[in-house]
Amino acid sequence: MTFLAAEKVNYGARIARAELLSARHPFASEVLTFYARIAAFQKELYDALPKLWGKQPVASSHGLLRSEINLPLLVRPFAAFLSVIEAHAPRPLAAQAECLQGQGTNAWAATLETFWKAGLAEWPDDENPDAENAPDPLKEFLARAFLQPYAEFVVAAMLPPTLLMTTCRCPRCNSLPLLGILRQEGDGGKRYLQCSFCSQEWEFRRIFCAKCGEEREDKLPVYIAKLFPHVRVESCETCKHFLRTIDLTKDGNAVPVVDDLAALPLSFWAEEQGYQRIQGNLLGT
Repeated sequence: MTFLAAEKVNYGARIARAELLSARHPFASEVLTFYARIAAFQKELYDALPKLWGKQPVASSHGLLRSEINLPLLVRPFAAFLSVIEAHAPRPLAAQAECLQGQGTNAWAATLETFWKAGLAEWPDDENPDAENAPDPLKEFLARAFLQPYAEFVVAAMLPPTLLMTTCRCPRCNSLPLLGILRQEGDGGKRYLQCSFCSQEWEFRRIFCAKCGEEREDKLPVYIAKLFPHVRVESCETCKHFLRTIDLTKDGNAVPVVDDLAALPLSFWAEEQGYQRIQGNLLGT
């Protein structure tokens, strides 16, 4: 299996793409404008991490992303992040940030450490109907959005994975894939999955469901809308899940995490057809 080496994240490109797509797709403007605010903070944190970290080793000695977290480094920036959310987020999320802001450093550290160790919860579905312990999605959002640049920074310092977990999960942090990416190779495209948390990419079979492992081509229909010709809805009739894939062979200027956010109509359509996304993006679009 091939892994793409983690490179320095270009948050400037993400912000610029969000601004471009916001003008191109007015229906996604509010989402993309809010994302650009988040990405601006993430860029600031990502760029500051080398200096904040100092000379101590960045990569975990255990070789797995979630085995360690540098909480003393993160607590003060988290307060600044909560202030950004209070100022720019929709009211329910802003209220959650305000509430957490008032709880102080111990609560902030606990929130970040809990998410870092456990990751995104798998929400109840037909296979997991128990909803009693469902987490607070607003608190999950705050931890996920804040810790993402930290995770990307740490992953960039790690050696290529040597121990595979499950191919349908990130080999770094065991998170579910956010999306697929088709990259040009020879006369076609090679398929990769991108982690929903640390952005690690790993090669994945073209005809294979990233949720249940279905490999019968007739059970894996692909849908493409005229509005987004480079965005594929790769569905599975066996488990009724879908993965959005950004086809860079059709639009080399696409920034996968941003183009995914803009494709709101595709999510509405897939849900109307009875499909559930394997893992939602940061803003649930």
